[in-house]
Amino acid sequence: MKFIAICLPVFEQAINDYHKFDDVDTPINNPYETRSIEYYLYLKNWIDTVQWHLEDIIRNPEINPEEALAIKRRIDKSNQDRTDLVELIDSYFLDQYKNVQVAPDATINTESPSWAIDRLSILALKIYHMCQETLRTDADSAHLDACTGKLNVLLEQRKDLSTAIDQLLDDIAAGRKYMKVYKQMKMYNDPSLNPVLYEKNH
Repeated sequence: MKFIAICLPVFEQAINDYHKFDDVDTPINNPYETRSIEYYLYLKNWIDTVQWHLEDIIRNPEINPEEALAIKRRIDKSNQDRTDLVELIDSYFLDQYKNVQVAPDATINTESPSWAIDRLSILALKIYHMCQETLRTDADSAHLDACTGKLNVLLEQRKDLSTAIDQLLDDIAAGRKYMKVYKQMKMYNDPSLNPVLYEKNH
């Protein structure tokens, strides 16, 4: 089975599960076996979905500044959790393909499989919310038509990205491409690398 055939339904399930309550404080109820790839994909999209709505909330022009700061810090933590999870999923792929005989002329991709899957997760959210916009009864026909056009583009983008991810994984499995994962060195969260943080300690 192609990986995308596993991936997309899990993303859709996470998004639909979140929107049963539509509350950023809803506890996650991951239905998949712990540490399975489906478990991590569901968790990945849940993090993205909660962060999507936090980003909406923080853009309220009337938000209380203290609440905005708390949400900004929550978004920062979410970004770190998201990065950690992408790297964990890449570890899954590295393990999957560790015994592949890499061809002498094998090439490297511009991004690892998991960072492409990260984009697919965000794209699933864009499609869900753009679809909701096309169903609004309080919007005029110009808005609905514009959103329908955008939705069609997003659906085409999902098809292209899904094909590209499966092709990349096929190429890695066949040794035509190889994986090389660089850990994301996020400096702003590290007290030893962020000048604002380490200069306070001197």
